[in-house]
Amino acid sequence: MQSHGKILIVDDESSIRRALHNTLHSMGFDVDDASDGESALQFVREEKYDAVLLDINMPGIGGIRACRE
Repeated sequence: MQSHGKILIVDDESSIRRALHNTLHSMGFDVDDASDGESALQFVREEKYDAVLLDINMPGIGGIRACRE
């Protein structure tokens, strides 16, 4: 099956990450997920993504700061 694109999910709640990951993967997307802003920044330094689903309120580097960086 051909990929519809690559998506990064960033959320500190594992149940949300898991639900989004499973849904998007079943729709044909390549999906990576991160549990915090620090990990998200590392992912985007190493990969190109078509979209990032980013939680705003997370411990450490929150979503708004991660987006700015």
